[in-house]
Amino acid sequence: MRILRSAVIAFSTYSRLPMPQVEWTEENRKYAMCFFPLVGAVIGALVWLWLAVCARLKISAFLQGALGACLPLLVTGGIHMDGFMDTTDALASWQPKEKKLEILKDSRVGAFAVMGCAAYMLLSAALLSEAKPVLGAQIGACFVLSRAMSAWALTVLRSARPEGMLDKFASAARRRMVAVSGGVYALLCLGVWCVGGFWLALLCAALTAIVTLYYRHMAYKQFGGVTGDLAGWYSQTLELCLIAAVTMGGKLI
Repeated sequence: MRILRSAVIAFSTYSRLPMPQVEWTEENRKYAMCFFPLVGAVIGALVWLWLAVCARLKISAFLQGALGACLPLLVTGGIHMDGFMDTTDALASWQPKEKKLEILKDSRVGAFAVMGCAAYMLLSAALLSEAKPVLGAQIGACFVLSRAMSAWALTVLRSARPEGMLDKFASAARRRMVAVSGGVYALLCLGVWCVGGFWLALLCAALTAIVTLYYRHMAYKQFGGVTGDLAGWYSQTLELCLIAAVTMGGKLI
């Protein structure tokens, strides 16, 4: 039952899917991050279904991309996009670390956050407008791995705010289990991408490594460590890069 409660907490925190109520004790939260990537699996399945419906009903590429880009927001409630926007605002401020951390906590939305979100949604819609149902599984794996890597990074990277929500999840998590589960998710995603070709899988793996290394460098240099908002930025950025690799890289390889 403890495992099931951890799964419920993961979905309650990172999605808007209806879930039963459970007590948020440290014991119940221990394995929550292990189930975080399953939220991505739900998103991936919905995107795959939407691509199949578009192909079946001959829906325009414009509508396919527009709704496809909105599906992740509908499932998650925009929790990761909120972090992406806050981080974009903080980075654009060119302020000292302490001021950047204050900007992350500011509930107001800045101009750079709006521009960043608009650019992200346009790029996501454009990429998904090029996708075909045959790529559904490979695209779905992008949503899974971005969350698996975000959970893994939580266990190994330094926190910028020890009192923040992200650090509370890290302290409650069984780090070894999160690392092992992240490795399992990564292997499954690589297997799915290998169906599209070895070089596609290699491209996705290389992009994951590059984005992760940049995330660590940026977080440590600009903020002194990672936060929940930065984790959202990382998840969104990696997700978009992987979708680009699947939809466009497959045409080039």
